[in-house]
Amino acid sequence: MQYRPHCSRCGEEHALDIPQSVNAATQPELRDRVRNGELFTWTCPHCGTVNLLKVPFLYHDPAEHLMLVLTDAPVNAEGVPEGYTGRQVRSVGDLIEKIKIFDAGLDDVIIEMCKYVTYQELKKEVPLKFVGTDGADGEMTFTYPEKGQMEMVAVGFNVYEDCAGILRRNPQVREGVSGLATVDQDWLSRYFR
Repeated sequence: MQYRPHCSRCGEEHALDIPQSVNAATQPELRDRVRNGELFTWTCPHCGTVNLLKVPFLYHDPAEHLMLVLTDAPVNAEGVPEGYTGRQVRSVGDLIEKIKIFDAGLDDVIIEMCKYVTYQELKKEVPLKFVGTDGADGEMTFTYPEKGQMEMVAVGFNVYEDCAGILRRNPQVREGVSGLATVDQDWLSRYFR
């Protein structure tokens, strides 16, 4: 689809062709551009500024049974195929984070609980983003902005397991996830304060 965004620096309008959806199985070259954010950036030919394009977008990964919808608009939560995980996200960063979570074979509801616990440990209210898992002990890495820098915090995989236990003891949280659910800290705060 063609969009006509304005450069955030010089205000010049430019025509851009951006797909409205990507199927990770049949479009691996676009899948990679979504995963690294490249699909959503464009450089102004007038002034050279790199801009972020936020457009309604569907990411479909049939191998993972995953559908992610990027939009601020209300969406019909029905219509997600049976056996699929459907999520609505509000930013490109949230879209990329969800892909990383599911690519790692993790549960985004548990990851949001991990973020909540990590906030409590850090004693800071910062927007944590999942970066990945690695290391022999299975640490999870999160990042957050502080004083103009991106900081990293690693937590042991035992935190993930503990959070999974908390959610098992609070089944009403899982009951709130259906269709194209928005699973983020605002959503989780309805259950844990």
